[in-house]
Amino acid sequence: QVQLVESGGGLVQAGGSLRLSCAASGIIFSSHAMGWFRQAPGQEREFVAVISWSGGNVNYADSVKGRFTISRDNAKNTVYLQMTSLKPEDTAVYYCAASRLKYGSSSRITSYNYWGQGTQVTVSS
Repeated sequence: QVQLVESGGGLVQAGGSLRLSCAASGIIFSSHAMGWFRQAPGQEREFVAVISWSGGNVNYADSVKGRFTISRDNAKNTVYLQMTSLKPEDTAVYYCAASRLKYGSSSRITSYNYWGQGTQVTVSS
């Protein structure tokens, strides 16, 4: 059974930082690219960042470039999202996802095979 479990969300003031973690089980973690997506109330789920199986290829949404950093630890089956300079518009439920396209850097929701339940990030102004 595949499980992706996010943690690290919470309430933070604008300008602050948070680090999200996503622990994977039930998959060969190093054979999957890992992505982060987010969904704000009343809005569609949107791409945030993706990292290839080795960590050698990363891609970010323009809205988070320079502020967010995605990384992974294949020994721990965990992917991270370091978020800095947070803005109120970053408020959303953040989801991690796994894609069998291990070399990929896809921003498409349909490229991902497994999803976590999400963790809430709220940025106050």
